[in-house]
Amino acid sequence: MPTKKLGNTNLLMVGTAKGAFVFTSRDNRRSWKVSGPHFKGISVYHLAYDARNRVMLAGVNSYQWGPVVARSFDLGSEWKRSKNQPRFPKESGLSVKNIWHIEPSSPSEPDVMYVGVDPACLFRSDDQGVSWTVNESLMNHETRPKWQAGFGGLCLHTIMIDAKNPKRQYIAISAVGTMFSDDGGKSWSFRNKNVRADFQPDKYPVFGQCVHKVVRHPSKPDVLYQQNHCGQYRSDNGGEDWVDIQANLPSDFGFPIAIDSQDPKRVYVTPLESGEARLSPNAHFSIWVTENSGKHWQEMRTGLPSTAYFSVLREGMASDQEDPCGVYVGTTTGHLFYSRNQGKTWSKISDVLPPILSVSTGTI
Repeated sequence: MPTKKLGNTNLLMVGTAKGAFVFTSRDNRRSWKVSGPHFKGISVYHLAYDARNRVMLAGVNSYQWGPVVARSFDLGSEWKRSKNQPRFPKESGLSVKNIWHIEPSSPSEPDVMYVGVDPACLFRSDDQGVSWTVNESLMNHETRPKWQAGFGGLCLHTIMIDAKNPKRQYIAISAVGTMFSDDGGKSWSFRNKNVRADFQPDKYPVFGQCVHKVVRHPSKPDVLYQQNHCGQYRSDNGGEDWVDIQANLPSDFGFPIAIDSQDPKRVYVTPLESGEARLSPNAHFSIWVTENSGKHWQEMRTGLPSTAYFSVLREGMASDQEDPCGVYVGTTTGHLFYSRNQGKTWSKISDVLPPILSVSTGTI
């Protein structure tokens, strides 16, 4: 099948424990040029490309200067910090520890951006990331005093804004669960029915689940997939309830999950042995794919190392918008792999990066 090109340049943004790296390809993802490290020596948890305004944004978490959002209009050659950073009101008693995720809003709101932080909260920008305001409903949620942090902190790591109705929003927090708003964040409800929390006295609580990542396809906005600390799940009704889709996967534990841009039934995960070991099961680093929404999974590892004890974090896998879809995976050992053909075969982009915290894509 001939590859359908969406733009002139494919963009691959990699956040690491020691800075950010920007990879670009102008030959249909056959070869890549790299720039970086940007923010040398500083943890960059996530990067996003806002195609509406042709701006790249980075969540930079410095031990010295604190967490900041930085913007670049030239693919990283020059970066500028936001004028007013995501910060809680003094009277809240809260302080931003890390910036976890950056998400542009829908095309109908070209100047609106969102970030998720630790301790879990949502911030919004109405001026393309120049300044930020806190979501007060989430900051003051009635259940907040009972929220518990996961191993990586109380992090809001997933933000999904409906492309047709930006008031419909999903967020996911470790270890609180999935939440939904249909009024633009003025109020929030939990969407965790039938999702296990094996580490809790009540295995199916209203909230307290350790969700690791949630994704969905634009053509099927009510069909959600999540990788959880305690399994893999799908919802066909906007998170009203969830069904277990572990099926024949080798483990119920893992961090990332990605969806194929060309097929809403095709989903990718990277299982890990357990929450304690967090290694590739049986030393076989593999990407597993389902073509039927989780009823059955197929192991795909052609081109990957025959023996490997890799680990992949929650933002460490992403898909692009090409046809056939490309899939990208970064490990905590600095290995960066990709597939141009929906995971059927894999190639290595790099094996010399710092520990990879996030992988994200864009088209210019």
